[in-house]
Amino acid sequence: MRWSPGGSNEDIEDRRNEGGGGGFRPGGVHLGLGGMLILLVLSLVFKRDFLSLVSTDSVGTGAAVSQSDPARDAKEKPLVDFVTFVLNDTQSTWTQILSAEDMRYRHAKLVLFRDVIDSACGTAESASGPFYCPADEKVYIDLGFYDELRQRFGAPGDFAQAYVLAHEVGHHVQKILGVEEKVHAARRRNPSAANELSVRLELQADCFAGVWGHSTQQRQLLEAGDVEEGLQAAAAVGDDRLQRMATGRVNPESFTHGTSEQRMHWFQAGYQSGDVASCNTFQ
Repeated sequence: MRWSPGGSNEDIEDRRNEGGGGGFRPGGVHLGLGGMLILLVLSLVFKRDFLSLVSTDSVGTGAAVSQSDPARDAKEKPLVDFVTFVLNDTQSTWTQILSAEDMRYRHAKLVLFRDVIDSACGTAESASGPFYCPADEKVYIDLGFYDELRQRFGAPGDFAQAYVLAHEVGHHVQKILGVEEKVHAARRRNPSAANELSVRLELQADCFAGVWGHSTQQRQLLEAGDVEEGLQAAAAVGDDRLQRMATGRVNPESFTHGTSEQRMHWFQAGYQSGDVASCNTFQ
């Protein structure tokens, strides 16, 4: 991907060297990859739906304290520059898209952390992966996740990394459009449909990431293989693939994010059209 460092960091909160503590509180944390794998295993072993606890109950968790690490900070600087570029570019893109619809886009913040972090949605650990908290309108990411994405999930490349962040910004767009609030209300009315609604919400965020990808293609920011990297990342985090990795089996009733095929399909739908209207996963 063609990009250059030096963009505005006004929307970045660097909390990598801060400590955190506490336990999960009820709220809207979107479960990440590592956390989903762990809860899937626990659900199958103990025959309980631990995934539902993230959004409905209070779950205690230990809290490690991050230590200042100047060497690691220096090593991560190129990645910080890259995620800063992606954040700025996605938000600039959505500002233009929503402005064309006479809507105002308000910027999300990106919080960089290590190990554990407190958010308005509760305390999350790095194992839970990147997530968006609608209560404070911030995206949270431990940059070490990108190593896991490349090594454990087999999705290397800078556009794979960009897809992850663009997906989380997609959740912020859902908050602005009122989609997140409607889904939350629908879950309250019909708890048995919570997983299906979660899947539709996640697939729409994938499609929104594709809409941004379309914009980068139009501006000739993409290089050979970038789209394939994005599709590979989408496939890598499908519920069916994660469940096979964790247990060797697939349980569609517990899906919360969609299959690899679905995630690739909806990312591609947004990428090919560049149109928000093509992202109605709730039809």
